[in-house]
Amino acid sequence: MTRNHEELKVFEMADALVVRVYRVTQQFPTEERFGLQSQIRRAAISVPTNIVEGSARASLRDYIHFLVLALSSASEARYLIDVAHRLAILSKTDHAEMDLAYANLLRAMEKMISALRTRL
Repeated sequence: MTRNHEELKVFEMADALVVRVYRVTQQFPTEERFGLQSQIRRAAISVPTNIVEGSARASLRDYIHFLVLALSSASEARYLIDVAHRLAILSKTDHAEMDLAYANLLRAMEKMISALRTRL
């Protein structure tokens, strides 16, 4: 498995989701700028950021650790997107698209982490 984050499918997926999250959350009400909008964006950007940081680590154990952090952030972003939908801040269509994208990302990351753990 590559350690170059730019060659990782999970990085591509996470990076695309960051752009999507930023675009969708631009439409959030002004009063959510420092609330839900900020939380979703922080969780979303944390995913590819942790993948990049982990890829630069020397040990496999550290690499896996940062991938697990990225997985946790992806789970957080998915939950926050669900909250935004339930509060009627996020449309049904945007919610469905991003929920599916995060579900696919989480599944891919879990497989990657599992495969890497067999090499420890």
